[in-house]
Amino acid sequence: MRSTTVRLAVVAAGIALLAVAAIPPPPKPPAVRPVVETHFGVTVTDPYRYFENPKDPGLANYFRAQSTYARAVLDAIPGRAALAARVAELDNVTESVGGVQPVGGSYFYERRPVGANTARIYVRAVSGGAERMLFDPDRFARSAGQHYAIDYFSPSNDGRYVAVGISEGGSEKTVLHVIEVRSGRLMPDVIPRALYNPPSWNEDNRSFYYFRTPPARPNQPESETDTEGVARLHVLGTNPDRDVAIIGYGLDARIPFAPEDAAAVTVSPRTRWAVATLQHGVQNEIGVYVAPAAAARRPHAVWREVAGYTDNVLEAVAVNDTLFLLSHAGASPHRIVALDLRHGGSLRTARTVVPESNRVIEDFELAGDGFYLRDLDAGLSKIRHVAVSANGAVSAPDEIALPFEGAVDALATDPMLPGVTFGLQSWTESPRIYRTGVTMAVTDTGLRAKSTVDYSAIVSREVLATSADGTKVPLSIVMQRDAALDGSHPTLLDGYGAYGLVISPSFSATRLAWLERGGIFAECHPRGGGEYGEDWHFGAHIATKQRTVDDFLGCAQYLIAQHYTSVSKLAGMGTSAGGVTIGNAIVQHPELFAAAIDDVGDTNAVRDEFAEGGPANIPEFGTITNRVGWNALYGTDAYVHVKDGTAYPAVLAITGANDPRVAPWIVAKFAARLQAASSSGKPVLLRVDYDAGHGFLDSSRAQAQALTTDIDAFLFWQLGDPAYGLPWPAGTSPGPHATP
Repeated sequence: MRSTTVRLAVVAAGIALLAVAAIPPPPKPPAVRPVVETHFGVTVTDPYRYFENPKDPGLANYFRAQSTYARAVLDAIPGRAALAARVAELDNVTESVGGVQPVGGSYFYERRPVGANTARIYVRAVSGGAERMLFDPDRFARSAGQHYAIDYFSPSNDGRYVAVGISEGGSEKTVLHVIEVRSGRLMPDVIPRALYNPPSWNEDNRSFYYFRTPPARPNQPESETDTEGVARLHVLGTNPDRDVAIIGYGLDARIPFAPEDAAAVTVSPRTRWAVATLQHGVQNEIGVYVAPAAAARRPHAVWREVAGYTDNVLEAVAVNDTLFLLSHAGASPHRIVALDLRHGGSLRTARTVVPESNRVIEDFELAGDGFYLRDLDAGLSKIRHVAVSANGAVSAPDEIALPFEGAVDALATDPMLPGVTFGLQSWTESPRIYRTGVTMAVTDTGLRAKSTVDYSAIVSREVLATSADGTKVPLSIVMQRDAALDGSHPTLLDGYGAYGLVISPSFSATRLAWLERGGIFAECHPRGGGEYGEDWHFGAHIATKQRTVDDFLGCAQYLIAQHYTSVSKLAGMGTSAGGVTIGNAIVQHPELFAAAIDDVGDTNAVRDEFAEGGPANIPEFGTITNRVGWNALYGTDAYVHVKDGTAYPAVLAITGANDPRVAPWIVAKFAARLQAASSSGKPVLLRVDYDAGHGFLDSSRAQAQALTTDIDAFLFWQLGDPAYGLPWPAGTSPGPHATP
């Protein structure tokens, strides 16, 4: 494309013109090919339906042109180069460690060392000492621009082998490999399409259960990608195409299993029972089936149902002959119940062993000395311990004193050894990894050092905003300690609110690049999430999904009313299902925001179930095949509610070409519609990463740095930081339909 120099008029008197160099001409608008449909009396016109066909050259052309243009505009923002250097400086002194799994006397874990681009698997003695790198996924890269990521890993009970799933470029198209720990060599076992769940090893340490989907059929619809899966048993050294089918799609008419469902079979040295858990799409409630572990290894095993998808069970763990279940039946914050498997125990005869309280029990893990519970209490994590006797009796919970208040990101236990290992962080405290032993005293494992990034000038506040119906909504605010509340601060408000997920306090070294320039970061915790248990989740679910948007708007209004920021300084952001949140916020109230980030966002709700992975979302958002679902999806579809001639904020839309969770065409359609409709003259850019999937998920260090830099530079620019240039005034923007 032809290069040009764009001179941007500046509205403030006395400020010189700002030059943005080497920006190509704006891309030609994509063709409009309307598709008109009527559902339950509502007629919708979709101008870019053809984007949904991956073979249509119009989509590929749009992506290429938009990607080139967005890259040129973002690179030309004054201050971006300095910001990129600062983000790299903050990130490159920061290591990451996660996925810690204690097995016997060893820790297996993922570490991305300082300066490294991707995470690798390491092993180290629990007692300390030197670590050893076991596996680097970059060994599969065939070129400098290619990267692989670890999707999961699972050590055998004796620590001799590790099953690891890897995928290319954020695609999540997992291929399972097996590593021999002593030598670090890859075994000949290679299993493609081994998706979702880490394998569970049998006591023989030579076989494991895993979940696998069949190969794609010719001309298979996108929505049927990676469906019809089956849990299988693999024995090391055998042909995986002959692995025994255990439980899953099409195997047993008595066990309901939809094409988009997933299954996991779990065995443990602490019980003689195998537990199969079935997941219906993204629904949190699971189906639970049990069989004697010896019988479960054989085809056509008889599985006994303990809980169905409607029984409100969230987790299941067997100990000896007792099955413990995490449940929200009659208990929004969750409780743990137990039943005896020997005598046909059922939910009707289950007894409560850990009752509900004012805390949300997020999950629980089995160790040699009992269960460890991860609780959520007013947005902060707590850990409790309960002892378990041989007959399934449970002691009163004991509280474990944590080193500081924050979020526990996971509990890791060895079912044969006492103690728990866990990560802990806050908005201002960097993550560390701790463990308890027999005494319950908490000690630092040394697996992850305290970050050297200086957050001493940063504070966090937890406040309550008011939603449209009067509901009080938690809002976290991170800012400089001495920042004046004068409405002058560029502020990024993030929001999610789906699947009952909790957005916990999290430390980000690179966020300091935003905060140290006077920026404020705020996290809205809207209904649809799990901050207050299932009532909070189902408070914004299908027919009531608009409440998620209302809660987000209430948080935006709070930040303005309390003078943290002002309309000209406020940006909103949503990622993935948070696309429903940010997309509808700017479509319903464009006057509240100066800018928005749509990060791999679900902004075309009525078409989501036709995308890859889309049917799995039906339990959370509904389906257009019934009136309730259609009304819910249509009401919160940002794309179909974009109105011509509306002054929308500046928008940076982000997608990864390999995204299996939110189809790239969903983001593309929303960007194209905003570009055609907006009268504000503000830019709407579509950023495409051709070696990425679902946002930060499985991205390399370099990709994460580039994305953070682009988001922050775009926002500093649009929110008026003079070091980044002033926003293009209306009528002079080199947006897709303006003339430079």
